[in-house]
Formats: sequence, C-alpha cells, structure tokens
Amino acid sequence: MLPVIQDGSTRLPVQRLCTLASIPRSSYYRLQCAPKTTIDPESERLRRELHAVCAEYRSYGYRRATHELRRRGFAVGRKRIRTLMDKENLRCRRKKRWIQTTDSRHHYRIYPNRAQEMVLERPNQLWVADITYIRLVYDFVYLAVILDAFSRRAVGWALSRHIDTQLTLTALEKALQTRSVEPGLVHHSDRGVQYASTEYVALLDSHNIAISMSRKGNPYDNAKAESFMKTLKTEEVSICEYETFSQAKEQIDRFVDAVYNNKRLHSALDYRTPAEFEAECFTKPFTLTTAETVSI
Repeated sequence: MLPVIQDGSTRLPVQRLCTLASIPRSSYYRLQCAPKTTIDPESERLRRELHAVCAEYRSYGYRRATHELRRRGFAVGRKRIRTLMDKENLRCRRKKRWIQTTDSRHHYRIYPNRAQEMVLERPNQLWVADITYIRLVYDFVYLAVILDAFSRRAVGWALSRHIDTQLTLTALEKALQTRSVEPGLVHHSDRGVQYASTEYVALLDSHNIAISMSRKGNPYDNAKAESFMKTLKTEEVSICEYETFSQAKEQIDRFVDAVYNNKRLHSALDYRTPAEFEAECFTKPFTLTTAETVSI
C-alpha cells in the first residue's frame, strides 16, 4: 500500500489517500521513514545450508549442526546456530519408546561385568552388543549390533525375522571377519538368552574373547550400545516406512555403514566420525586427552 500512496501523492493529499486506504497518516510516515532492510547474501547462504544439514541429518541438534557447518566452510558459533534453528523451526523433537527385547530368564551361565572397570585407550579392547526391534508396515524384524566401544564404530550387525541365537551369531561372525581379535578383547552384552547361549559363548571362547554382562535390570551398563540404538531409531527407522524385510535390510545397512560409521559426527569423538577417529588411531601415535579417555 505504501508505494500506491507515494505514487498518488502527486495528485491527491496524503491525508486523503490514507483515508481511502483506511490507514492512519502517522503509520504511512512511520513506514516511509523506516530503514530499508537488505538480505545479507552470506547470511542467506548460511540459512540455506543449515536447512540442508537439518534435512540430511534430521535429529542433529545445534551442536552437531554447528560442527557440520564448520566442516562445510562456515565460521559460526553454537549460539548463532541455536538462535537460527529456533527462528527457522529446525530444532528436533525426539519421541521416546521402549519395548523389551531381553529375556534373561534362562539356565545359562551369567558372567560378571568386566567392562565397568575398563579404561579404553585404543580400538579392539571392548565390543558391546545389543538387540532391538524394527517395525515394518505389517510385521516386526530384529537387529543385532556389535560396536567397538572406543570408537563407537559398528563392526558387526545382522537383521532377521527371528530374535534367536542365530541373529546374534551372524552379527558376531561379521565382526570377526572385519576386525582383528587382539589379546584382552572383551565382549559385553546384556544377560539375554541369545548372548548366554552355548553356541554364542563357544564362538567367543574359540577366539579367546573374554565375556562380560550387564548387571540385572541396569541398561546403563551397556550405555554405548543403547545410545546407538536410539540414534538408529531417531535418524533412520522413525523417518522411514519399511514395507518389506529386504527394503529394511538395504536401508539399515546403508545407514549403519555409510552414514553412522562414515558421515555422522559424534560429540564423544570431538565431532569426528568413527571412521575418522579410528584412522587417526591406526595411522599415527595417538595420545588421549582427559576428555577423550573412555571409561565404562
């Protein structure tokens, strides 16, 4: 409306034009004297890139988004990104849901918790394992995962329609194929029957891998594996709708290997990916800082 009044002011008084437009004359002069705002190209580029980051990593908070933007060449601080994410409505909202997948009511041996006393200084000292369910459109399937607790890298995983010992054996066999078993390696899990079974324990024993299990009813004893499952559910499973087993397997394999291991930034790794973190450990002498020393 302001341009119309400005154009007509050469033919009619401003007061008359404001009356016809049903706006106070004071509002017209206030808008006319307001400073012209221009869009900063660099700020607009940052805004677009932030939207791209949040679209690719839907569960990233402002801290991870800040580090990802820095990797892409933007010199930004956390407070600025937090404010911008609030303004653009990009803050993630996580839903919590839990379904029991552990059956510890069995006659097999229960092993003590060795992991809680360990201080990790390199990969292949401690593997942590867990199982979760994955919802399909008309069914459920189950995922077993083994992580290297030092680097958070997923080293073995398997998807199955059945939550049985074969599921966990397949994940362990994959880990044994891709990783070297070093003296003193400990395998930690909950007390579920799949991990306490004769076949699973025998495979660990055959590779001289020590066995550790969480205390009864204490999920914090296996926090790193629990954290991985939460990440998987938040960043992959909850935003997809798998119709078939093969579709779920293909997409979860892609997420674990391509995204989680090689692209996703981990705050516990000083905002590096597990692959980057391990590469530094294996290619040069690695000295842990106090903040990076990993304990269970």
